[in-house]
Amino acid sequence: MADTVKLMTSLALLAVAMVAFYYFAQYSMFMRVAALLLVAGGALALASQTAKGRAVWGFVGDSRTEVRKVVWPTRQETVQTTMIVMVMVMVAGIFLWLLDMVLAAGVKWLTGQGG
Repeated sequence: MADTVKLMTSLALLAVAMVAFYYFAQYSMFMRVAALLLVAGGALALASQTAKGRAVWGFVGDSRTEVRKVVWPTRQETVQTTMIVMVMVMVAGIFLWLLDMVLAAGVKWLTGQGG
């Protein structure tokens, strides 16, 4: 029950902050953004105190660990892969263009239309 109250309070804080952001439009943008970020940080801190918040925070930590394990391609591998993709796109484009020309010529011959 306490977790539900915390989550609803954090959502209410965010809603009030967004309404206030637009309600106080006459004040400087910097002040409004700073206030919005401050309230959003507080709402996030409050939401992270719940069981679901701790689960989400654990998921973020696990995701960060997994991203660090990824072996990213080198610059040379990226360039080579990009070139292969570009060549294959051009080959497929030429093939489809030729197929279109052949089919258009066949339709013209069958229907007797065209010049």
